[in-house]
Amino acid sequence: MKTALRYLTLLPGVLFIGISLRWLIDPAGAAASIGMPLLDGIARSSQIGDLGAFFLTAGSMLLLGAIRLQRTWLYGAAMLLGGAAVFRVLAWLIQDAALAVPLIAVEVIVTALALATAASTEKPGLAQDLK
Repeated sequence: MKTALRYLTLLPGVLFIGISLRWLIDPAGAAASIGMPLLDGIARSSQIGDLGAFFLTAGSMLLLGAIRLQRTWLYGAAMLLGGAAVFRVLAWLIQDAALAVPLIAVEVIVTALALATAASTEKPGLAQDLK
């Protein structure tokens, strides 16, 4: 079970890093894939920079946690993705945004996967490696 969770966690990690690269290579396609237009000017810089960094960070943390068997990275990925899901729901509740069920579902599933993998990992994290 532990090995299956570990390998399953690698998949969204690789996919998220691929999405981050798409923000550089094909930003219009990346934006369209999550239901937004490609913005102009400074807004485009923020859109590509923030979303590219989000996916690169989430993917890197998932990969580091699964490869190095360190919970700390997996908890970081879970916080980032779980936080995105919470903010999407809050945007729907208080800001009249559309409820992005497919995007929220991915974030919740990958968050649960990261937490399950962290729970099955014996290494506590970076602090242990520094000793």
